[in-house]
Amino acid sequence: MHRTLAVARRELSSLFFSPIAYVVLALFGCGSALIFFLNFAPGSRAELRPTLDGVIWLMIFLVPAISMRLVSEELRSGTIEPLMTAPISDTEVIIGKWIGAMGFFAALLLPIIILAIVLELKGNPEIGPIVTGVVGLLLVGGFYLAIGTFASTTTQNQIIAFLVAIFIICMLTFLMFFLPRWDFLGPGMKDAVNYMNVNHQFTDFSKGLIDTSNFIYFLSGITVFLFLSVIVLQSRRWR
Repeated sequence: MHRTLAVARRELSSLFFSPIAYVVLALFGCGSALIFFLNFAPGSRAELRPTLDGVIWLMIFLVPAISMRLVSEELRSGTIEPLMTAPISDTEVIIGKWIGAMGFFAALLLPIIILAIVLELKGNPEIGPIVTGVVGLLLVGGFYLAIGTFASTTTQNQIIAFLVAIFIICMLTFLMFFLPRWDFLGPGMKDAVNYMNVNHQFTDFSKGLIDTSNFIYFLSGITVFLFLSVIVLQSRRWR
């Protein structure tokens, strides 16, 4: 466990020294504030849900920018070789890098906390939906970072890793959003497609609802893509 945390600390530190990370932080903060003020008007209901529902779309393009360098930079610079020969397993490397990226993503949510405080000062919002909404954002972020970690293990080019991650995420968001609207899908298939839709899974959190199936969806997705990342990294030992 301590080796995993050592990798996580190393990754978190490198992220805070990465210029692209601060670009993502600025874009996320400005985007969140813009969405908030566009949905905030005098006399309107004091709630953060419209902001959270907007931020979830913003994350599709910003979270992969955090994860694109996790492994691809190690592959490009050659530092992956000493890491793979060190007394640490591939699983510990992948999980450590994902935890480090999650630490940075958690810091990324600071603007949301500030906006919640502003909302509290200006109105009397329900705290429950805000708390569950933030939990939902953490789960979505963890899922997207797991996808990004997998994409980053497949190439040493960060831009390609970024695009692969966005492609997979778009399949789970935009495609799953439009597919149920096509008439050729039966009711059962539409339910299955809706279940696979990340934004659909997040909706309960933004409403303030807690459903075990939502947690199962995100935790299963994170596990699957981290497992695939380990498999790809292990395959590099035999090349």
